[in-house]
Amino acid sequence: MAKSLTSHRPALAVALKLGALVLFTVMSALVKALSADFPPGEMVFFRSLFAIPVIIAWLIWRGELAQGFIAKKPMGHFWRGVLGTSAMGLTFTGLSLLPLPEVTAIGYATPIFTLILAAFMLGERIRMIRIGAVALGLVGVVIMIWPRLGSGNAETAATIGALCVLAATVARAFVQIHIRQLVQVDHPAAIVFYFSLTATLLSGLTVFWGWVIPSWEQAALLVTIGLIGGVAQILVTSSYKFGQASMLAPYDYTTMLFAIIIGYIWFDELPTLVMLGGAALVIAGNVVVILRERQLGLDRTKARSVTDPKA
Repeated sequence: MAKSLTSHRPALAVALKLGALVLFTVMSALVKALSADFPPGEMVFFRSLFAIPVIIAWLIWRGELAQGFIAKKPMGHFWRGVLGTSAMGLTFTGLSLLPLPEVTAIGYATPIFTLILAAFMLGERIRMIRIGAVALGLVGVVIMIWPRLGSGNAETAATIGALCVLAATVARAFVQIHIRQLVQVDHPAAIVFYFSLTATLLSGLTVFWGWVIPSWEQAALLVTIGLIGGVAQILVTSSYKFGQASMLAPYDYTTMLFAIIIGYIWFDELPTLVMLGGAALVIAGNVVVILRERQLGLDRTKARSVTDPKA
């Protein structure tokens, strides 16, 4: 049986969450570094396939392997896989066309879109405070992508990249909504396992659109992407065993610092003031939502624990 959730070890929860976020940022940097040589579908395949042995080993260690194989809603896992795989592929495409900090910043809009979808799909009531937070976040999104809506070859590539990341953000919002329903009937271990399996199968179909045979060194890096993704997912899931979602959510925004540091050192990238300004508005809107949900007693721990930030 899974260990019960406790909020009595917040320091451990924060350490696990930060460790996961660092690994996810490193994974994104590796994807970006390899994006000139490999199509997104191939990288999604490696990311998903080599996360599976890590996840299985973790489930064995936790004594949850049996629960991980039981899918009470097979089609629910399939559609979670379709949405998550699409989000991952779109994000990987965006990483090939945009600076790492910019992809990270646009991704912060996921909670804003999740709140909008929750109102329409789940019937959640959203009052003025959260409506204002959504409006603030959407203004931030527009500010971030507006400079990318230009013309010319370079600008067109950047526009495609920005739109891909924005679409990935919306897809991840659908994933959040879907998982809120899926965790009501299926064990979190099953959701984590079947996503990696479904994503591997779906991304494997892209072989027909042309894959590149990697060198041994490149193959090692592709495998590393999958291993890092698997470990990061485990750290995220584990962090929610020791801390509430409302406490851990603000730490997601440390990825901007990690992305700026890695982007500058590895790719010689620096964020623009416009991008940082838009990101600040999105983060502000998200923080208002987090505080409001804490006040309302809403806790998304179970759903967030099985939602991959990069899926």
